[in-house]
Amino acid sequence: MFSKSKINEPGPKADDAPKPAPMSDASRSPNPEFKPSAPPKAKPPASVLSSDLHITGNLRTTGDINVEGTVEGDIRAHLLTIGESATIKGEVVADDVVINGRIVGRVRGLKVRLTATARVEGDIIHKTIAIESGAHFEGSVQRQDDPLSTRGKTGAPKPAGAGTPDVPAS
Repeated sequence: MFSKSKINEPGPKADDAPKPAPMSDASRSPNPEFKPSAPPKAKPPASVLSSDLHITGNLRTTGDINVEGTVEGDIRAHLLTIGESATIKGEVVADDVVINGRIVGRVRGLKVRLTATARVEGDIIHKTIAIESGAHFEGSVQRQDDPLSTRGKTGAPKPAGAGTPDVPAS
């Protein structure tokens, strides 16, 4: 069953080469704790929407988007960069949001940054925010620990029975 280690002995002879052991039925069944990992994939480059592009509709990705054109619809991404020439009319949801251009709508992000050229008309729900001098912002700012959740506008769960008046039985 066990054999002596042959680390210090000369290399194996052709006849001594180890042969793969036949698989038993027990070794063929998948081990629930072993999960083969796929080779790591290289992160794809950000998708770029050029300044002459006009999109009507929603965008959704787990990757990064760099918008230079116009989007009329909601955008959801990992890292969203709004270029200086860009205009977004809709809700923006991303882990990281960098705004150099114009957004008309709500912004939700873990990290939100408004640069000096940013113009935002809408509410910002964030975990951390940075607003550079010169940025134009009209709306409210609300800090939440999980701004990406879709539990409602305030992010707080509604108590049971909220919104239903107590009506006595007659």
